[in-house]
Amino acid sequence: MSNRHKVFVSYHHALDESYKKIFELRFGNAFGAIVPGSVQDGDIDPNVPTETIRQKIRDEYLRDTSVTVVLIGALTWQRKHIDWEIGASIRDTKANPRSGLLGILLPAYHAHHTRLERGKYNPKTIPPRLYDNIKAGFASIHNWTEDPTTVQGWIHQAYHRKSSALPDNSRASFGKNRSGDEWTD
Repeated sequence: MSNRHKVFVSYHHALDESYKKIFELRFGNAFGAIVPGSVQDGDIDPNVPTETIRQKIRDEYLRDTSVTVVLIGALTWQRKHIDWEIGASIRDTKANPRSGLLGILLPAYHAHHTRLERGKYNPKTIPPRLYDNIKAGFASIHNWTEDPTTVQGWIHQAYHRKSSALPDNSRASFGKNRSGDEWTD
């Protein structure tokens, strides 16, 4: 099996677009470490029913991907679409086999959460469904790096973990975006 995987990139469109572009250019195009894919603003009509949006994400965007990378910025945990993308990616269906999962803490995360040492994170300030899967041993979390070999290794490990660990998709899906400093159950 090749170390090259088609990756779905989940991120906060309004705040972290620049990191997504750097991620795709540095790792997808320039170094060939990944084949990028993600939902772009305007790709899905926000006025359609929630379940239709979830179905479109799963069937149209995640169908051919094998790993989901969540770029974690200052407020990524608040976004309902990120919760839905994570939930859809770890479901194992006939049309869409389960994907591996990992999170990458962006420099913007640490700039916002200044009391945390680099390499540390507050579980209540990353997407809850991602945190559930880190605890379950299905997902991993890492600090941003620009080293393509390192990122490719993380992606390859996530790909293999999806066959050896079970995900936790038991949390209720977000009905709307959240607000505040951190999530609560």
